[in-house]
Amino acid sequence: MSINPLTEVHYRYRLAKQHLIRAEKLYRLGDWAGTVQFAQLAIENFAKALIAVFEVPTWSHDPSSQLLRLVSRFPHSTTEQVRELANIAREVAPEYGRSTYGEPNRGLTPNELYDEEHAREILEKAHRARDIAENVLSALGIALR
Repeated sequence: MSINPLTEVHYRYRLAKQHLIRAEKLYRLGDWAGTVQFAQLAIENFAKALIAVFEVPTWSHDPSSQLLRLVSRFPHSTTEQVRELANIAREVAPEYGRSTYGEPNRGLTPNELYDEEHAREILEKAHRARDIAENVLSALGIALR
């Protein structure tokens, strides 16, 4: 089976946008754990949209090392943004497990881990990840739908 890179880029971008929309809705509802969970998934998939330009993204919830390995293939004008997105993805990757399972060793559920401030911070990072993905894809001449 062959994978069309542009199809994968568009899929990952749409998936990331859907996760971001869900995170925004959950934030408005005061569901801090849900906001964190879907903002992390949005960030992960914005990073994977960039990775998909050059290769198939891994299944990891932390695509940062794969993205950093590809940084030299992006236009020079975008490399700092690509690095920034990789750093954001690395920073929030642990939230996938924490927002799903909590911290069992401490007896804490996801709802007991997060507050509004934490949810707002990761949501802001998800918005930044979207902006970076859109800027980089535009610099590559990839139209988004």
